[in-house]
Amino acid sequence: MAKEKKVTAEPIEKQLWKTADKLRKNIDAAEYKHIVLGLIFLKYISDAFEEMYAKLKAQESDGADPEDKDEYKAENVFFVPPSARWHFLQSHAKQPTIGKTVDESMDAIERENPSLKDVLPKVYARGNLDPVSLGGLIDLISNVALGDAKARSADLLGHVFEYFLGEFALAEGKKGGQFYTPRSVVELLVEMLQPYKGRVMDPCCGSGGMFVQSEKFVAGHQGRVDDISIFGQESNQTTWRLAKMNLAIRGIDSSQVRWNNEGSFLNDAHKDIKVDFVIANPPFNDSDWSGDLLRNDARWKYGTPPSGNANYAWIQHFLYHLAPGGIAGFVLAKGSLTSKSSGEGDIRKALIEADLVDCIVNLPAKLFLNTQIPASLWFLRRNKTVRQGEILFIDARNEGHLINRRTKEFSPEDIKKIADTYHSWRVGANGDSPYEDIKGFCNSTSIERVKELDFVLTPGRYVGLPDEEDDFNFAERFTTLKAEFEEQLKEESKLNEAILENLKKVKIEEK
Repeated sequence: MAKEKKVTAEPIEKQLWKTADKLRKNIDAAEYKHIVLGLIFLKYISDAFEEMYAKLKAQESDGADPEDKDEYKAENVFFVPPSARWHFLQSHAKQPTIGKTVDESMDAIERENPSLKDVLPKVYARGNLDPVSLGGLIDLISNVALGDAKARSADLLGHVFEYFLGEFALAEGKKGGQFYTPRSVVELLVEMLQPYKGRVMDPCCGSGGMFVQSEKFVAGHQGRVDDISIFGQESNQTTWRLAKMNLAIRGIDSSQVRWNNEGSFLNDAHKDIKVDFVIANPPFNDSDWSGDLLRNDARWKYGTPPSGNANYAWIQHFLYHLAPGGIAGFVLAKGSLTSKSSGEGDIRKALIEADLVDCIVNLPAKLFLNTQIPASLWFLRRNKTVRQGEILFIDARNEGHLINRRTKEFSPEDIKKIADTYHSWRVGANGDSPYEDIKGFCNSTSIERVKELDFVLTPGRYVGLPDEEDDFNFAERFTTLKAEFEEQLKEESKLNEAILENLKKVKIEEK
């Protein structure tokens, strides 16, 4: 009897993505992203409203009013007017005017909820989205919360929203990377920073992934999510809208996530705020940051950054916003570890001599969707209480795995390995941790040694080669390769002789 083939059901988010992508047809992923994510958001707030509505309905005899907006506001639930509730949209999904109906629903929700003003997409009545496809999307998203899953639909929809953000970023490629930092990179930053409580800032927050992961970290470690407050800024209004929806779908207060098209350098939305954690992925090597207008800015305590590259402007912007005991973890182009152009080397030297650099992590290639520029993680800490005069270097270039030909990601094991190394190093300063240097992976280096190497912060300079590479016998390998090459030449020579012989035979036969 033949064995039955075991079928593993795909996760619901993958099933939804495949179907939603089929409905996309000729719409560009960058545009379609707002259509789909807007509907997921609408489904979420409608489900949350309906749950609250049912509770209030059951309490009507005690004076509760299910149509009183203040009842919902008190519970941090968005009030959804009748014409925007999901069951109303679903009942109109097959109508040719469904696009106009959805746009009107988005307008109605913004009117009732000032915190969502100018956030929701109104793109559903456009000609390139046919009503049949839109109706199909509404039916598809309606299936997210079935049966007993309805009670956990908020968590499920949040998970679907996050998954779709990543898939759209992959679909958009280079453009997608501008609003989305790969989740495994965000997870690594958060695991290393451990933002249990306090203020968290991202001055270039994209679609808000850093904040979402910080909240997940707190919840995952039995902390109170209310112990975290977030401060963000984004210069791209479309991306800012995604961030606001991404945070709202999880009930995260986004009132301090601001937008202005001038950006954090020219118009700092949180100028007087000092935070416990900065976590960010700023644009790499940004040459268009208006540096010429900010030559005498108070933020440049360690040196004026060059007008043609914002890397060291971002570093000092992050430091400016750190509280006395604060820590910053951020992504930066790997070139920032060695650059000496236009005074960058002098700024790096000042940062190192001030003992602000805590840890540097060298990242593998292909992690980021929008660039092939090699990247690194920086961790800066004000007022070091342990490991004074030392920097931990981690070379993680060999970590991670490919998820397609162009893109790599860290596994949970990779993240744990790197984060545990950092935390054991910090604890190990007291002599009660198993931290030890590992050739080719990590090294605790004195600032004096960094000075000897001209203030270069490339981890490879300090961690050395793994033992197996240290044992590499060049002469032996060269001899082997030479023998292989000569053997290959002999084989090719024999093949050429055979071809010539065959050609001679063909000519003789033709005569």
